[in-house]
Amino acid sequence: MTTSIRDRNNLKITGEGERTIVFAHGFGCDQTMWRYVAPQFERDYRVVMFDYVGSGRSDHSAYREDRYGSLSGYAQDVLEIAEVLKLRDAIFVGHSVSGMIGAFASIERPELFSRLIMIGSSPRYLNDLPDYYGGFDESDIRGLLGMMEMNFMGWANYLAPIVLNNPKRGDLSNELEHSFSSSEPKIARQFAETTFFLDFREQLGRVTVPSLILQCAEDSIAPKEVGDYLHAHLNNSTLSPMQAKGHYPHLSHPEETTRLIQAYLAS
Repeated sequence: MTTSIRDRNNLKITGEGERTIVFAHGFGCDQTMWRYVAPQFERDYRVVMFDYVGSGRSDHSAYREDRYGSLSGYAQDVLEIAEVLKLRDAIFVGHSVSGMIGAFASIERPELFSRLIMIGSSPRYLNDLPDYYGGFDESDIRGLLGMMEMNFMGWANYLAPIVLNNPKRGDLSNELEHSFSSSEPKIARQFAETTFFLDFREQLGRVTVPSLILQCAEDSIAPKEVGDYLHAHLNNSTLSPMQAKGHYPHLSHPEETTRLIQAYLAS
């Protein structure tokens, strides 16, 4: 069982510290997205990185539509990894949808986590006006999903520079495009639907683990209003606006990302 989960999720463990920090990637990505940030924590922490089933170098044969058709399947991955590694009071750093996956896991097993750190996360991407602004109308999401089905490579090429929002870093935009397009289209499409149609708002009040919300400037996926909403509805949360623009500050602005996480943990 231990070996299968390690292989299933392509676990990578580094670092020298007694406390554990877990880095969880977002949709369309894998653990390599943390390569600029995670090493900065190796002196003080045991650093854990992994790939969700269907992403990166995970065991894609373990993918099941019934399990991964909701956040609970991805949260179960996190809980099984935590059990295998015997984690307690771990720090969970989740980018984008992984912020909500970590929150889901923490509701199930709060003793496993001491802190949740959410980077560009959103409990609901769809607008629910006038009370909630998530950034997308349903027609926007349907259009993206349709593009994925009709022209998967074109979807990746279109989306990467928009979400990165850093025209000077064409290399990172190309990397993100490659990451998107390297996914298996069927799995990526279901993960996208699971992500963009989630509604985690009612569960936010059940999260008891203290959290840090890193809110990027000009983030087309999780706008400022979303960060404000999370802060207002997550108990014991801290909101830190970032100078970094776009949705991938751990790629485009790793120094600022690292500094804000370290400052929060030190406090």
